[in-house]
Amino acid sequence: MARRHEDWIAQARIDLKVAQENARAGRFEWSCFVAQQCAEKAAEALHERRGAEAWGHGVLRLLETLEPNERPGKEILDAAPELDRHYVPARHPNGFESGYPSQYFGEADAKRAVSHAEGILRHCEAVLARP
Repeated sequence: MARRHEDWIAQARIDLKVAQENARAGRFEWSCFVAQQCAEKAAEALHERRGAEAWGHGVLRLLETLEPNERPGKEILDAAPELDRHYVPARHPNGFESGYPSQYFGEADAKRAVSHAEGILRHCEAVLARP
């Protein structure tokens, strides 16, 4: 099986740019969702590098199941659940009792999500840079 970690991390970097662009454009719900995608793909890259297939979309689970020497610290792990909460509600009107996603996400949400994604991406890139 081919290892595709470089593809995963490359797409994570693109997702981060898209999350930043969406935040600047006022599409805060999409910024939050794509920030979650960035973090998910960055964590997936670490699993892929060692030849493991990690299924699922939970950033926290993906980070917690890394090898001990690859796992991030508490601050990054604490940010993961917030990103995970953006996976469905940021995209689907039925994520809330009424209304639609853009009514529930604001600039502060997007800024936090992008910041969390940046931290997770930086961590994963640092681990990938190790020999």
